[in-house]
Amino acid sequence: MEEETQALVLSEDAASETPAVDLAQIALIFEALLLAADGPLSLDQLNKLVGVEFNLQKRELRTALTLLGSRYEGSASQLVEVASGWRLQVRPEYAEWVARLWQEKPPKYSRALLETLALIIYRQPITRGEIEDVRGVAVSSNILRTLLERGWIRELGHKEVPGRPALFGSTAQFLDDFNLKSLDQLPALPDIKDLEQLEAALARISGALPAPSDDDDAAEPQLAADALEPAADVGGVAVDAIDVTDAALPAPDAAETESPAEPLPPTDTTSL
Repeated sequence: MEEETQALVLSEDAASETPAVDLAQIALIFEALLLAADGPLSLDQLNKLVGVEFNLQKRELRTALTLLGSRYEGSASQLVEVASGWRLQVRPEYAEWVARLWQEKPPKYSRALLETLALIIYRQPITRGEIEDVRGVAVSSNILRTLLERGWIRELGHKEVPGRPALFGSTAQFLDDFNLKSLDQLPALPDIKDLEQLEAALARISGALPAPSDDDDAAEPQLAADALEPAADVGGVAVDAIDVTDAALPAPDAAETESPAEPLPPTDTTSL
């Protein structure tokens, strides 16, 4: 019994003599992980990779992230938290320079695509037919395909009406590309039910409404709002998220040309 007591006392003494974990060193480990990762790392992922090893609490993990963020103050890079987690990225003011590393210009998007994206972001879940009701023209399948391929929208399910059209909503990828932690960071808008309110939604996403003109279809907004400017990853993998340096977007491609939408039957989403 006395031997067990002595062993317990010795183990407690050894534990008390164990040096505290150096959070500055943990911050350096986080830096290495974030530089090597091909995307943001969540707090849970950092905990599994590092926290469990050092028996750290989430509060300590956040402290280490704060230390890491402070190391990048005054530099061309920054530590940011987006919907999917934490990442190191080039500051927006240097994105134009980093983009010069790639000879191919980032894709540019037509007004029709931006209007469709704005409706999905602000009125999700929404069907293709409901988008067409507001815009007054048929939605090209190429527009939806482009948004799906970019990972900015996804099918959330089907509306329980005749034809069971697909319901579309935004994704974490959209939030990541636009430096948002959640949709709550977008300015609030009333329900978008007409073209005038759609213009207001475009202003939130585009940063500025197009100047009035006789040919409204020719006016294309610039996707360059400070709050929604996609960031360039330190490794360069996220710079091509979207072109935010050109003054205007080109006119819609022939594949995105749309015709006026008369009352349409429920959309069969199996063709998407």
